[in-house]
Amino acid sequence: MAEIKTNVCVVGGGPAGLMAGYLLARAGVDVIIIEKHGDFFRDFRGDTVHPSTLELMHELGILDGFLKLPHQKVSQLSGQIGEEKFMMADFSYLNTKCKYIVFMPQWDFLNYIADQGRKYPKFNLRMNTEATDLLEENGKIVGVKAIDDNGELLIKSNLVIGADGRNSIIRKSANMEVEDVGAPMDVLWMRISRKPSDPQETLGRFDAGIVLIMINRNEYWQCGFVIPKGKLEDYKAQGLDSIKNRIVEMAPFTSDTVNDITSFDDIKLLTVKVDRLTKWYKNGLLCIGDSAHAMSPVAGVGINLAVQDAVAMANYLYLPLLKGTLDENHLRMVQERRTYPTRMTQRAQVLIQNNVIKPTLESTKMKAPWITQVFKTLPALRAVPANLIGKGFRPEHIHSPDTRHSAGVMK
Repeated sequence: MAEIKTNVCVVGGGPAGLMAGYLLARAGVDVIIIEKHGDFFRDFRGDTVHPSTLELMHELGILDGFLKLPHQKVSQLSGQIGEEKFMMADFSYLNTKCKYIVFMPQWDFLNYIADQGRKYPKFNLRMNTEATDLLEENGKIVGVKAIDDNGELLIKSNLVIGADGRNSIIRKSANMEVEDVGAPMDVLWMRISRKPSDPQETLGRFDAGIVLIMINRNEYWQCGFVIPKGKLEDYKAQGLDSIKNRIVEMAPFTSDTVNDITSFDDIKLLTVKVDRLTKWYKNGLLCIGDSAHAMSPVAGVGINLAVQDAVAMANYLYLPLLKGTLDENHLRMVQERRTYPTRMTQRAQVLIQNNVIKPTLESTKMKAPWITQVFKTLPALRAVPANLIGKGFRPEHIHSPDTRHSAGVMK
């Protein structure tokens, strides 16, 4: 069995894992990131990059290159309840470099971060390498067991970072306690061609028994059709035309393009989870991103919370990792830093799930709530959701150094 050694082994090549590996390698820490797939291409993964993440990329000096990749910018978020449209978030109020959300396929975002990481000799990304278990010695996690194209592999490390998503093999192997916050819904994702005559805005549409999210991706609409939790088989029993007819009912301009959906194979189910670990770490192990806290798709904040976790982790851990003084207190500090924004974000998501989405799905008659009129009469209030969505409850900033410019130490 092959064996390799490194300072940090990051399990999972998603937003949290790649950003963690990039920042640590940038600070001079030996890192191996393992990703079980051969590429980053996954259809209907989260692809909203919020102002908070764009601000971090600006601080890192990589924003201009990122914005050269194909993307769409959304400066406002709107909703439609019944026949009434309203704007609920206006990012022009933000005090950030970018006052908009970027919509970009997640694989482009991940490839870009990986390319930035490869500029540093300490960055080692191994694709087609799947973690199967943790290595433990005398009560301490000392690495991972994995499988790659050549067979079984042992990766010995001073720290394992679990960033392998909401179905994390790492947190399962570590027998970490998970608190299920709950979600009353699932989402069916699909694509419908977009015509030049179609509306421009990305929009959430709410009507009696129906919630439809339509994201403008230029050539097509990325549509999220929200259903009650665990009810996919009921919708299949009603037939595909039932879903298509509801989409046309909500968005009549799709009447001649909704037939792009030819079977349920064209529809991808997102099983919504909202959960979090009660403790994110063990001796030699730290979970971040969805491995530590699965987020609802509400407001599309998942990528950004994951990236913020990675930034906080690097800020706190790069120096003890370089000095060989890392202990559980350092890992605890990361969780304490990120617990507040995680809990507050999930609390806000659950509030919307239980008080907006669930009642809408159960309703037979829809009426716009009073808050829509408030947003119309007091436009400045749109800054509140813009800040919560665009920046979050505790935005992080880059404090880990860049070894290409300065050795740097954390203050």
